[in-house]
Amino acid sequence: MAALARWCVRHRLVAVLLWLLALGSTAAAAAAVGSAYSNNYEVPGTESDRASRLLAEGFPDLGGDGDLVVWHTGTDQSVRAAAVEQTMTETLDRIAELPGIASVASPYADGGADGGADGAGGAARISADGRTAYATVTFREQLDSVEPAQAKALVDTARSAATDGLDVELGGGAIGLTETKSAKTAEIVGVAVAAVVLFLAFGSLAASLLPIATAVVSVGTAYAGIVLLGHVMTVADFAPMLGTLIGLGVGIDYALFIVTRHRKGLKRGLPVAEAAERAVATTGRAVVFAGATVCIALLGMLILRLSFLNGVAIAASLTVILTVAASVTLLPALLSFIGPRALSRRERRRLAERGPEPEVPTGLAARWSAFVERHPKALGGLAVAVMALLAVPTFSLHLGTSDQGNNPSAATTRQAYDLLAAGFGPGVNGPLTLVTEINGAADRLALDNLGATLKSTPGVDSVSPVTYAGGDGAAFLTVVPDSAPQSQRTSDLVDQLRSDVLPRAETGTSLDVHVGGVTAGYDDFAEIIVGKLPLFVGVVIGLGCVLLLLAFRSVGIPLKAAVMNVAAVAASFGVVVAVFQWGWGSELMGLGRAGPIEPFLPVIMVSVLFGLSMDYQVFLVSRMYEEWLETGDNRVAVRVGLAETSRVINSAAVIMISVFLAFVLSGDRVIAMFGIALAAAVALDAFVLRTLLVPALMHLLGGANWWLPERLDRWLPRISIEVPETRPRARIPGRRDRQDEPSRLSM
Repeated sequence: MAALARWCVRHRLVAVLLWLLALGSTAAAAAAVGSAYSNNYEVPGTESDRASRLLAEGFPDLGGDGDLVVWHTGTDQSVRAAAVEQTMTETLDRIAELPGIASVASPYADGGADGGADGAGGAARISADGRTAYATVTFREQLDSVEPAQAKALVDTARSAATDGLDVELGGGAIGLTETKSAKTAEIVGVAVAAVVLFLAFGSLAASLLPIATAVVSVGTAYAGIVLLGHVMTVADFAPMLGTLIGLGVGIDYALFIVTRHRKGLKRGLPVAEAAERAVATTGRAVVFAGATVCIALLGMLILRLSFLNGVAIAASLTVILTVAASVTLLPALLSFIGPRALSRRERRRLAERGPEPEVPTGLAARWSAFVERHPKALGGLAVAVMALLAVPTFSLHLGTSDQGNNPSAATTRQAYDLLAAGFGPGVNGPLTLVTEINGAADRLALDNLGATLKSTPGVDSVSPVTYAGGDGAAFLTVVPDSAPQSQRTSDLVDQLRSDVLPRAETGTSLDVHVGGVTAGYDDFAEIIVGKLPLFVGVVIGLGCVLLLLAFRSVGIPLKAAVMNVAAVAASFGVVVAVFQWGWGSELMGLGRAGPIEPFLPVIMVSVLFGLSMDYQVFLVSRMYEEWLETGDNRVAVRVGLAETSRVINSAAVIMISVFLAFVLSGDRVIAMFGIALAAAVALDAFVLRTLLVPALMHLLGGANWWLPERLDRWLPRISIEVPETRPRARIPGRRDRQDEPSRLSM
């Protein structure tokens, strides 16, 4: 690390130009090829996936993305009025001629008897009160291949028919492409707040801008790289914003740690070049270690073997790798450019007048550390109570996938969703598609009789006639639940159809009816996630314990860290449930109405939080461990470690929280969910766990914090997170091998 830092300092202009070249070339390539994201939740082998494939094979004309045009009249006229029918028929004819449109199923065609992708006849697309109607528009391509320009043309053409007495709204996946979501405002707000915090921490404008510049360059390069990655593997459309969210947070934090160590070197009288080299050689090693743990945790998602999450894991890991690389290469080059201006004017003047002075923890940090030492039981109990209280909503966690009914109230997709729910019942927004192969007359007879059975099934609102492919082949029918797609009642209906109703109907035939549709697909995806979640969490937590065991040579430290990670995840999920599932303030923040929690959120949250908490854990406990090695006094070690690190931990946490919360402004519900979840997790981890509960427990446990069986101590390999700085160390009685540690772990 020292050699790398030395080269970057000596060739600072080359280092900066190489990074700018990387940013410019990847951005140009991404702009040239465009994006190719995919939100494919289907899991191969599940029943909903089999239904989707069978439907596409048997009915290729219905294989494209299906969207809806919904219109609603005032109280003084019906959608059957001649003027309304003429206006909408002409509009639908124009839509049918647009590029990329395969078919349009109108409620007016052929006297209202036409069928469509939803299996409903024309008359069924007009509400009972005659004031709401809808048409199904089917694209030639699946959603992943629909061009945004085609979707925009559909929206513009349909909305042009709207008048004072006629509202026209649109819903569907392709329409969602036109409701652009941008992270630019969130990025600007997050970076601005981070700049203020850095300036307050450093007192130097130049020093406060360097972490931001480093993060912006690395995250910008990663963003373009994720765009390119979408052309070679499945990458969700929220992956770039998620990568940006994580990258800005950890990138600024990593640079903060290195700049803080660099400033300490300058205050001790080191030349600029040597201070930068030592900062990278010491804290830079810890940054690489912390970044590696984040990447390992993120890549742990690969064990779930879900293509949807594979792309997210690799995209986020790419962002973290580039932020770490920039922190240990671009940052030292920039530090050498600004020279002694990394210190404030007052600090430079004091250094010139008084010379180097040892830094002694004073102020609030020292007083807080002493306060925790005096009241470990009371403060520890308070911290446990706070975490337990916030974790209570987690027990109500309902995993599912939000849909356009959760969009902001002003969005056309939300308006269409609400009009359909009011006119036709909530289930029309998420119909179930029952698909099967048929062989012979017996199968046809059983399938025709299935409709009557389904209509009498509790939870079913309506059933469409069976639609057959030519000859003996595939057939499908549509079941509309009487509950919303996100309702637990709809999920229960899916289970009942699969386990009870359909098996009885298939008896004595060769039918094998598969239940597909939005709710069925989401439920299958969530079931796979939940089934594999314990293995994933166990692997991630176990890996963290092993790393901490090697780093701190203690059984108690990794066990406490594992408990803390679980507590932070549970409490942060409690906040997420309260805001997004219970709807506490979600509409006020422009996040739409309450709904379920995305099933992949726990996986990504555990991954990211594991890495971030490891960062704070290493930063805090390593300083305590250093003091323990030198004094053998646990109380002194905990007090000094907390006093010397709490300020930087708190500054880093404030920056991360600000960046994460700023992404609530992105307009994307999923990204806002990540932002609030991670902000809550970091706040609790930094302010409740690391600076309150951890030191309180360590005071209560005393020397047991550092216990390790001698046989295990001899067997374990020794790793070095940071190289030591020259300072004498004392031998600890009874621990003859401690002084022979190859390095210290302090930051």
